[in-house]
Amino acid sequence: MKVALLSDCYLPRLGGIEVQTHDLAAQLVALGHEVEVFTATPGADSEMHGAVTVVDGIPVHRLAVRMPWELPVNPTAPRELRRRLVAGGFDVAHVQTGVVSPFAWDCTRMTVGLGLPTAMTWHCMLGPTTGLFKAARFVRRWADRGVAMSAVSEVAAEPLRRVVGAAGEVTVLPNGIDVSRWRPARTGAGPAMESGPSTTAHPERPRTDERPLRLVTAMRLAPRKRPTALVDLVRHAADLVRPGSLDLTILGEGPERRRVEAQVRAHGLDWVHLPGRAPRDELAARYAESDVYLSPTRLESFGIAALEARTAGLPVVGRHGSGVGEFVTDGVGGRIVGDDAEMALVIAELATNRGVVERMRAWNLEHPPSQDWPRVAALAAAEYDRARALARLRSARR
Repeated sequence: MKVALLSDCYLPRLGGIEVQTHDLAAQLVALGHEVEVFTATPGADSEMHGAVTVVDGIPVHRLAVRMPWELPVNPTAPRELRRRLVAGGFDVAHVQTGVVSPFAWDCTRMTVGLGLPTAMTWHCMLGPTTGLFKAARFVRRWADRGVAMSAVSEVAAEPLRRVVGAAGEVTVLPNGIDVSRWRPARTGAGPAMESGPSTTAHPERPRTDERPLRLVTAMRLAPRKRPTALVDLVRHAADLVRPGSLDLTILGEGPERRRVEAQVRAHGLDWVHLPGRAPRDELAARYAESDVYLSPTRLESFGIAALEARTAGLPVVGRHGSGVGEFVTDGVGGRIVGDDAEMALVIAELATNRGVVERMRAWNLEHPPSQDWPRVAALAAAEYDRARALARLRSARR
């Protein structure tokens, strides 16, 4: 099958959609499919205006133009996109979209107009915009015209189903990770990653109540991710336990860095660390040195970093109504809380009861998540089959 992956954002930009689309492309190629990517993101050397770059063996059509703040927007792209899709002989298109994805929506209008079977995955929580999408009706029209709709989690799919209504089915196509990459080695110590299954026991790391509970998170320092709220709630948790009981590392960069740094200085939080963005291999090492992962985001459609941390064994503390609850069961592999105040209380409880932390960690290590790439790639291929079947059905009705 020849697949066109279409996304506003792609590498070298770094984010959930960008990395997921890149990894999905590689997984589809490994399954024997042919894949090309279409994006409004310039290349690493500023390639744009339709230049084709090759990223890890995948052709990437850079339908980008110079825009303020490097926004992945190109209102002139549809004509050239149409020409390339027709010339490419694609069997199916897979659109990756968020709440605001003008390039992805242009792509969908184009693929639907061409009669190209189209799958569309929503990587966002519609939240307060659900009513706007329902009133605008363009998503419902796409579903009615045969677009196979999916979302990355049940909590993201539920409002999308209200938008689509009876026009079509909304399935769940979760994000994927390489589970073996994130699971700790079963022999020895440190951050080395296992290369395959083993029957030996996971190593126990020395943990005492005398040292701080090492909290970690990996996020873009942006308002939606709530890094300042995280610092506040962990500070309140620290007030509930003895001094020196907590240590927090926030991995990532973004526009909120200065505000977070100001918080840390104002309250004298020398136990809060902001080392910046960490590549995947460094993240694995950081998780191996940590005890608990925190996910304070309310509108988290999935939570890739939280899933990676849970796979590494870390108990995850996340929010009710977020995608984290789809791979973390409250009280088993972590805690799911209702608000910031409850998150602060839970952190304080874990700091004073390390046995609970160890029990959750052991459970996570013995029960790898189901969102492994082989399964997710197979689900994606099933979505393509569904899109092709919907296209045939619509054609037969004409």
